[in-house]
Amino acid sequence: MRLILLCLIFFTLPVLAQDSIVFGVHSNTAPLEWRNNGVDQGFNVELMNRIGQLTNTRIIVRRKSFQQLLNDVHNPNSDIDVIAVVSPVNMDRQLAQSDPIYATHAKAYTLQGKGLINNWADLVGKRVAIKNGAFVDVYLSDKLQKFDRVDVDLYETGFQLLIKNQVDVVIAESFVARRLLPMYPSVRSSSDALIYGAFNFVANSSKSEQMYQINEALRQLKLSGEYDQLVNKWFGTGREKVDLTSSERRIFALAIIVAIISGAGLIYTGFISASLRRKTHTLDAELIQRKRIEAEISELSQQFQSVLDGIPNGVTIVNQDLQHLWSNDNNIYLLDSDAFYYIDNDVFVLKTAVLNVLFSQKSLIADMRYQQQFWQLQIHPIAQEQVVILLEESTEQHRLRQANEEASRLASLGELSAGIAHEINNPTGLIVHAVSLFSAAMKDLAPAATYYQKQNPFWLIAGLQPDIAIKELQHSCGSIEDGAKRISRIVNDLKRYAMPHIADGYTQVCLNDVVQVALRLTANQTKFYQVITQLTEQQPCITGDAQQLQQVVINLIQNACNACTEQQGIIEIETSIDGATAILSITDNGCGMNSATLKRITEPFFTTRRHEGGSGLGLSVCSKIIKEHQGEMQMLSSVGKGTRIRLTFALAKE
Repeated sequence: MRLILLCLIFFTLPVLAQDSIVFGVHSNTAPLEWRNNGVDQGFNVELMNRIGQLTNTRIIVRRKSFQQLLNDVHNPNSDIDVIAVVSPVNMDRQLAQSDPIYATHAKAYTLQGKGLINNWADLVGKRVAIKNGAFVDVYLSDKLQKFDRVDVDLYETGFQLLIKNQVDVVIAESFVARRLLPMYPSVRSSSDALIYGAFNFVANSSKSEQMYQINEALRQLKLSGEYDQLVNKWFGTGREKVDLTSSERRIFALAIIVAIISGAGLIYTGFISASLRRKTHTLDAELIQRKRIEAEISELSQQFQSVLDGIPNGVTIVNQDLQHLWSNDNNIYLLDSDAFYYIDNDVFVLKTAVLNVLFSQKSLIADMRYQQQFWQLQIHPIAQEQVVILLEESTEQHRLRQANEEASRLASLGELSAGIAHEINNPTGLIVHAVSLFSAAMKDLAPAATYYQKQNPFWLIAGLQPDIAIKELQHSCGSIEDGAKRISRIVNDLKRYAMPHIADGYTQVCLNDVVQVALRLTANQTKFYQVITQLTEQQPCITGDAQQLQQVVINLIQNACNACTEQQGIIEIETSIDGATAILSITDNGCGMNSATLKRITEPFFTTRRHEGGSGLGLSVCSKIIKEHQGEMQMLSSVGKGTRIRLTFALAKE
């Protein structure tokens, strides 16, 4: 017996000699600290036990209310050494305090349907429940409060007052609030985090040495990674810790209900399983046959789809409500575009076209236009309420057709011009010759008419006084001669337009010389305008015919004069060299041209000055001469702002 007592004393002495820490807990909130079947557990409890192992200290867990623990931790003679509380970020309690254990926050909670709380200003004038001694209370201790504060001992008390409409808002810590919300479904979270805090171990200031050991152990756990393992265990991502006791009760009740339903289902399954087995054999055979047929149909459908998808043209099937039943999605966007219209500029409306085809049951084939492209649209009825729409681009065919028509027209015009020029030149020559004779005769007859008038004062010529009649006849001869010369110039332009391209006689020509000659020949016309010339000091020489190029520049200068008003018109002529290109530009501040005129300005016989005697051949001939010289003509014009014509030629090789 004595030996047994000695052994007991021997083994219990180390335990009695070991230091102990009384850890006060109060929470029923998972996963921090709660009691399940009489056992205290949770993150705080397990962390403190691990600290006790590292400091060779026995941890004694003692449960009290939160207010009791607050009073005890401020009493150096109490039986509680350490508690875990939340402190606001950057605010320490007037106690010995550890490093932060885990972050948390507090936010506002109101009844369902109440307005949200966006900031502290939204609490002004409201009744707000604050838990005594909690970190919300500590945070507000030195701040001006513009709301009516209602002190409570527990957050749950605040929720109860909220339901009774005795407070308007409860500011509660998030972990506790999440546990309470399922029990109070009429309460909801109404704000983002208003206060950020952290869990800490705190103790009376007299136990600062003990808190120092706890802090060292806590830091050791963080450095070793064991702290992170505990955090993952209790706060792991995707896992919400719950009150295990209440959960077990709910799960047990649910298990009983599931068991009853399962038993009934098992009995019912027994009745129908026999008939299902009989039908299974029949269904299996039918399923095999159906799968084989579906595979054949699927293969055929894929082949058909591949063929249609490979077609570059758009193919779409729609019904009368414009629902797309099938499409290969090629160019289908055109059908709904506002820029897609008939080639004669009529507006295209898809619904109207589809309904017309369905009503008449006749196909629609039309040429369409989209921006700079041309398309052929076909709509064919294939059912009572369905049509197939085919879209095919025909831009190249349209351009080829236009080029062919233009070539035919120009060939006919060339033949016609040659014939007309030949037929007109002969009578024009006779007119010019006769008018010259009449002009010379009038000069010789003038003295005789004067002499005869003195002999016969009442003598009249065509009802006019002889001297007046002579002047009118001389003026008429001049007018006839000018008209004949104009006819001759038009005939020469026609002959030049129809003349085949001959480049064998081209020589090296300087554009500066061409401009100076053209200015001398048009000096009588340009004297009423301000002409500015900027000719490059380099020699912009090209290969060509100087007389033809002078004709082009003269024509462009005359057109600029006709577009400008006298005394206010400004004409700028400039030559330059850009790389291997010689550039000649003529700019005026005249009336300008609209886009429709610009498109037709080089067409033969098109003119905006027909009432002033314009033939419409000037720019046509100029355009042909420039093309024969392998040059380009660019025209920029705005109505009321003027016109700029830019000619570019390849520089002559040395």
